[in-house]
Amino acid sequence: MAWVNTHALKQRFDAATAGLEAPLAIVDLGAFDANRRDLARRAGGCPIRVASKSLRSRWAINEALRHAQFNGVLGYTLPEAIWLASPDESGPGIDDVVVGYPTVDRRAIAELASSELLADRITLMVDDVAQLALIESATRHTDRPLRICIDVDSSWRPKPIGRRQPLHVGAKRSPLHSVDQVREIARAVTNSPRLRLVGLMFYEAQIAGVGNQPRGHALRGRAITLMQSASTKELAIRRPEIVRCVSDLLREVGRPPLEFVNAGGTGSLEASAADPSVTEVTAGSGFLAPTLFDNYRHFSPVPASAFALPVVRRPGPGLVTVLGGGYIASGAADETRLPTPWLPGDLSLDGQEGAGEVQTPLRGEAADELAIGDRVWFRHTKAGELSEHFNNLCLIRGSDLVDTIATYRGEGKCFL
Repeated sequence: MAWVNTHALKQRFDAATAGLEAPLAIVDLGAFDANRRDLARRAGGCPIRVASKSLRSRWAINEALRHAQFNGVLGYTLPEAIWLASPDESGPGIDDVVVGYPTVDRRAIAELASSELLADRITLMVDDVAQLALIESATRHTDRPLRICIDVDSSWRPKPIGRRQPLHVGAKRSPLHSVDQVREIARAVTNSPRLRLVGLMFYEAQIAGVGNQPRGHALRGRAITLMQSASTKELAIRRPEIVRCVSDLLREVGRPPLEFVNAGGTGSLEASAADPSVTEVTAGSGFLAPTLFDNYRHFSPVPASAFALPVVRRPGPGLVTVLGGGYIASGAADETRLPTPWLPGDLSLDGQEGAGEVQTPLRGEAADELAIGDRVWFRHTKAGELSEHFNNLCLIRGSDLVDTIATYRGEGKCFL
């Protein structure tokens, strides 16, 4: 994480939100803009698709798309994609949304197929012929073709000597790892008159989402760096082979060529964009820079989101208690998923209580300087999940409150 003057930052956040009641959440526009520019720089001119999961605010998504090099959205559910792509009083809708995960929502698939506009704007993700069968079953009453992207497993699978099965390093997503496996499902897509293969996706979670400089763990950091280097080299060979294979198949059967080959995430923009077979990369968390992205060697985003909780108790010396705070991030349950007390500095969660549903005790020298009603600012571990706890995000620039915008939750939407 880039160095910040925590005292000055707390004063600025407090001043900007002085007229509001906590709990509240903010987006610091100066930091958001700085992170956006750095994402574009790191992608080296490669188009960047915006990951809605990491933002969960139409304002934030549209603000990113307003700038050059940011094109299209990677959504996480089909109902969300339909909502984002549909014109309404807020605007014309987003004209390019790829659903990043397979869907089995038959009603949403039927809705998609019933609309020429939506069918032109939304791409479904598949990695199994059973998913194709479900999609075709849900659209049997229409001949309108649906756009399809194949999710290719981008994990690293080394096979140590003496081991029967290879290791699986990375997210357990698609079962499609080899060229032959991808060719088989690509052929199944092309055999259907109601499906149109338009893209391939390669998400290398073990590179994009694993910090290579964990604090206090130098040896682990070196091991992660070696793993990521080896995985990058393996993908640089396998990914172009798969792209060539699918491109050849489309040409062979007289179908249009692929429209996009998507790869990467906030932590792997440089490596993914450097592959000539990749036409676009994805980023989302990098706009807001949650604590999960403090541990990277090759980039240092600026924290652009935070939430404030009011001090409501003073249980004893070196202790204060704030209201709420149990905003635990998803993933393997350990202390890295807890929110981090940030401003003022020198505060920490209590080891016995952690971050609580209705109250969170905090320890540290700074506690003795806090009065009832003062605020403590926290950072969340992950980016978009914070928006599930707040109806609105306060946009601040400098010490000024610029606007208050709705999150998905504030617009009455809950897609998972």
